[in-house]
Parts: sequence; structure tokens; C-alpha cells
Amino acid sequence: MTIKEVSEKYGISQDTLRYYERVNVIPKVTRTSGGIRDYQEEDLRWVELAVCMRNAGLPIESLIEYQRLFRAGESTIPARLELLNEQMDILQKQKEQIEETMDRLSYKISRYEEAVKTGKLVWTKEE
Repeated sequence: MTIKEVSEKYGISQDTLRYYERVNVIPKVTRTSGGIRDYQEEDLRWVELAVCMRNAGLPIESLIEYQRLFRAGESTIPARLELLNEQMDILQKQKEQIEETMDRLSYKISRYEEAVKTGKLVWTKEE
């Protein structure tokens, strides 16, 4: 796939793809004999991982570290696992915060919906 096709497939800019390659978030992409990027399945798996992790909030530095550990070989599997577990913990906390916010908003929405019906806004919980 060309860089344009990959950009469109994953919804990220060509500049971002080049940046990811330059800073080693993804390995060097396969090139044609003329030097044009020619993304293969393995390249796409790395792009998918980078997009997924960035969407989850993983910092670029962590992705670079993950890639460094991967290139260093099998002996880094425990370190890679630790990095991924740390990110999972962060995401779990974010999820809990979002759920708390959604619960609070649901309560407020219910009170306002009731107020539309009755003409009176009443809070049954402390605001």
C-alpha cells in the first residue's frame, strides 16, 4: 500500500506516518526500488498498533520505548508486558472517571427531563 492509502485507511495524516517512522514508533517501512514507501502486512500491523495505542492515550515516548524493546529481542518480553500493563492501569482509571461523569450527567438529565414534565426542577441528591 502507498502512504496515501495507509493514511486514508487509518485516518491519520501522511506526515504522522512519516513522523512515526522517523522517531521509531514504527519500524522502517518497506520501500520500492525507487525509494517509495510500500507498506506490507507487517508494516500495517505496526501502524495499527501505533494508532490504537495513540487513540488510547499512550504517549509517543512509550511507543518509542516499546519499539526499542521489541527490537532488542525476546529478553525484553517482561519489560514490554510491564509497559502494556501500566497503560492498561491508566486506561482503567480513565474509564472509571468517565463512568462516574456519565452517571452524574445521567442523573442531571433525568432531573431536567422531570422538570420539563412537571415545570419544577427538584434535586434529590446533593449537587
